[in-house]
Amino acid sequence: MALDRRALLRTGVGLGAAAAVGIGSPAEANSSAVPGLVRKARAASAYGSTPVEHLRRTRRLLIDTDNLLGPRRAVGAVRDYIQVIQELRRDAKGSDRRDLMELQTQYGELLSWLYQDLGNPQAASYWLDRAMQWSTTVGDGDLSTYVMARKAQLAGDTADLVDVVDLAEAAQRMARPRSRLAAVARTYEAYGHALRGDADESERAIDDVRNALDGAASDPTPWGVWLNASYVEIHRAQGLEALGKHDEAADSFAAAIQMMPDGYHRDRGVYLARQAVALAGARAPEQAATIGMHALTVAEDTGSGRITNELARLDQALIPWQRLPEVGEFRSAFDSTLVHETETDLT
Repeated sequence: MALDRRALLRTGVGLGAAAAVGIGSPAEANSSAVPGLVRKARAASAYGSTPVEHLRRTRRLLIDTDNLLGPRRAVGAVRDYIQVIQELRRDAKGSDRRDLMELQTQYGELLSWLYQDLGNPQAASYWLDRAMQWSTTVGDGDLSTYVMARKAQLAGDTADLVDVVDLAEAAQRMARPRSRLAAVARTYEAYGHALRGDADESERAIDDVRNALDGAASDPTPWGVWLNASYVEIHRAQGLEALGKHDEAADSFAAAIQMMPDGYHRDRGVYLARQAVALAGARAPEQAATIGMHALTVAEDTGSGRITNELARLDQALIPWQRLPEVGEFRSAFDSTLVHETETDLT
């Protein structure tokens, strides 16, 4: 049975969620790979390492895989490693047991992010809730604060006007004063205010984060190290777009993308797509379609549902100009991508 991807995307269902075949459900599922992965982790001592160190290195590799190749390549492995950690915890004692629980929290948060990028907010929320529960067990204040901030970010991504600001404020109450995580949460609060139509509060929050960047850079916590001027400008641009200030949003996206450090391949695609949507709102269809084509290339490379969802918005916004050559080229390429994804997912 064929899937009407365009219809699904226009109702807000991410491509990754629509293509759930082979990706799995939020609940843990047994995998045939887990016993072998458990044996490999336990054998780490033969290489002068420990299971905990082995799992920490693996998580870093999975993060790099996601950034370069997209979430579909990593999501199954992350689910498997959560089961591996749970198996290792059965026999662990003392600090090893706590370290494994901390790792389980980190893997759970990573899995939430993968589902979020696939366009499956229900699964993302499920795993963030699990990560919050596990972080409380660990007793790591920064880790719990980070997970709470991520809950605010997810609420913003899903335009949850009820929870987004409250979750961001909760994360700030949990954070150490003047810490990087407090600034991260304030960034998500700024976007929440914009979603709720409060331009003054949104800009005030963005100014607060900008003023806090220098101090936040010296914070020793490993969480939120990507907070920089580019990231803050991206959220300012998103807020401007939510407020209907399309011209300003397009310029702000362009400035933020220009400032981005190398290596953020998939995120650059997300922001290009959002810039294109802003340009369409600003009635610059040719430029919107051209930038949309660049974002579409990244979407095809990574399978990012976040990019595809934004491109679906762009596709809809460009309908009034569909006879323009650049617009027609983009819409045709987008249709072809959806057809290709359907064929791939049903095989």
